[in-house]
Amino acid sequence: QVQLVESGGGLVQAGGSLRLSCAASGRTFSSYAMGWFRQAPGKEREFVIAISGNGARTRYADSVKGRFTISRDNAKNTVYLQMNSLKPEDTAVYYCAADTGGFGRVRSYHYEYDYWGQGTQVTVSS
Repeated sequence: QVQLVESGGGLVQAGGSLRLSCAASGRTFSSYAMGWFRQAPGKEREFVIAISGNGARTRYADSVKGRFTISRDNAKNTVYLQMNSLKPEDTAVYYCAADTGGFGRVRSYHYEYDYWGQGTQVTVSS
């Protein structure tokens, strides 16, 4: 079992920055990949970004390349999502997720992730 708790969401103006955190517990954190997904009202959950267990590999959605960065601190069992140059279309509930079955791969489909946080709201005003 893995428990995930996100924090750091809020309201920000377009062009601003936010950093989300996701604290994990329950299993050896460095043994599994972590991802961030988001879901806007009326839309399906979409992949944002992910990182391998050792932090060596990352994967980004095209919509966030150059603006968002993912990192992890395995000593603190925490993954971070740094979001810069935010746009109104980034408004969504952001979820962190753990992929314990990827065996080192960095995957992007939500059904490949088996543990989820409760989500944190990010609102970007224009």
